[in-house]
Amino acid sequence: MKNTPFEVELRKDGFSNIAGIDEAGRGPWAGPLVSAAVILPAYTRLPGLNDSKLLSLQQREKLFGVILKKAIVGVGVIPSTIVDKAGLTKALNMSYIKAVEGLSRQPDFILLDGIGSYSLPCRYRTIKKGDRKVRSIAAASVVAKVTRDALMDCYGRIYPEYGFAQHKGYGTRQHRQNLLKYGCCAIHRHSFKPVNMLLNG
Repeated sequence: MKNTPFEVELRKDGFSNIAGIDEAGRGPWAGPLVSAAVILPAYTRLPGLNDSKLLSLQQREKLFGVILKKAIVGVGVIPSTIVDKAGLTKALNMSYIKAVEGLSRQPDFILLDGIGSYSLPCRYRTIKKGDRKVRSIAAASVVAKVTRDALMDCYGRIYPEYGFAQHKGYGTRQHRQNLLKYGCCAIHRHSFKPVNMLLNG
C-alpha cells in the first residue's frame, strides 16, 4: 500500500505527525473494544500492508512486529463493562482517546476509519473504508486486530467453555450454543441485543 492523497496533501499542508486510527471489536458479543493509533514516518516500507481483514493470521502477526519497530504506536482498550455502561459510540470515542494518549508523540492530525463525529484532541477526518485507503489506518487496523485477538486467546484460557480463542467473541453458531448452555460470563456484553435475546427470549 502506497502513500495516499490523504497523507500526501496533509504533509503538504504542514502536518508532520499524522496518526491513523482503527478499531477491532465493535460488533462481538463478548470481549473488549480495542483501538490503535499509528504514526508512520513518511517513507516507512511495510510490504504487504493492507486492511487487517484481508490478511492471514501469519501476515498480520509479521506486520505487527514490523509496525511496532518502525512506527509510533498507541493502544486503547475498553472492557465490555464500559461498553455496556457507556454505549458503543461513547466507548469508541474513549478507546480512540486512550490510543492517542498512548502515543509517545502527539499527532497534529488524525485520519480515522469509518464515519461519525467524535471528540478528539486534534483535528481529524473520517474516511469510509480508510483501512483500505490509508497506510497509517491500515497499520492501525493490524495493531488493533492482533492485540484484541491476543486478549481473546487469554480469555479463552480463563473461560474455556465458550471457545473465545476460536470465534474471538463474535456471534458464531458455536458461541450461540455455548451462551445458551452456560449463560454469560464476565466479559459478555449484556447490552447487546443478540445476547439479551438469547438469554431472555
